[in-house]
Amino acid sequence: MAGVLDSVNQRTQLVGQNRLELLLFRLNNSKHRYGINVFKVKEVLQCPRLTALPGLRPEVRGIAHIRGETISVIDISIATGQAPIDDLANRFIIITEYNRSIQGFLVGSVERIVNLNWEQILPPPDGAGDTNYLTAVTEIDGEIVGVLDVEKILMEVAPSDDNMSEELLKETQNIIGNSDKILMIADDSMVALNQIKRALTPLGLEMMVAKNGRDALEQLVELANTCEKSITEKLGLLISDIEMPEMDGYTLTSEIRNREKLKDLRVILHTSLSGVFNQAMVDNVGADDFIAKFNPDDLAAAVERNINILHSEPAREIVSDK
Repeated sequence: MAGVLDSVNQRTQLVGQNRLELLLFRLNNSKHRYGINVFKVKEVLQCPRLTALPGLRPEVRGIAHIRGETISVIDISIATGQAPIDDLANRFIIITEYNRSIQGFLVGSVERIVNLNWEQILPPPDGAGDTNYLTAVTEIDGEIVGVLDVEKILMEVAPSDDNMSEELLKETQNIIGNSDKILMIADDSMVALNQIKRALTPLGLEMMVAKNGRDALEQLVELANTCEKSITEKLGLLISDIEMPEMDGYTLTSEIRNREKLKDLRVILHTSLSGVFNQAMVDNVGADDFIAKFNPDDLAAAVERNINILHSEPAREIVSDK
């Protein structure tokens, strides 16, 4: 256990190469294991004393004062419709940073870190129960491990505002409204996908959606085959999550840049990994922009910026032979 707790901070730099590391944990004494991307984890601690406050949702077990910060601690077991985690003094919190905020997730026990290829991470099967809170599944040691849809949990516990400001809406509508280009959104979290769609709907752009990087690439190739020279004849912009099962956003961007009919497509990468993001990796794979999700004004401004550039820039050279 000490090895896991001591090593998390040193291992949060893994990006690219279609790989990820999962921190495995359990809830209460459950036989089911769950995973969370190490890249989202700032620290793992034995659960400190929690201060309960009136008016908190039942999922929020209290607040903790950690290294000078006041952090809300969310009981993942309650948040996913299961029994509250008991015996808090012997439990753990996983400190994470999502969407520009820091929060703690209360779990029963923390096990180890595993290194996987994104191709081993698959969409969750259809079903009820806690699968509603899974963004993906994988098999480890002959056992199915669920990867939590943290965006969904956070949206239910602390909903965010999906609406852009009136000022930015007026500014962008005049410019984007003249574009006949389609926009594609790729994200494995339905919550994140719907947030983006709701935020951008007022702009009047036609939108396509993809459930992960591989799905996005297949749709892009199919659409490109209907174009004479470049996919930009029909599709102007891709907004892609970075962390997705089967193919991550970095690999998707590289594939786009390596294909003649796709190479001119502008790509915005977005992620909930605020605070630990590697800008060099975005430049490496040839992405055009990066935004930390979710902020509707930042999103709309990035869409406006990239559509304007698309209408004015020359064609790209192919990145490498394919």
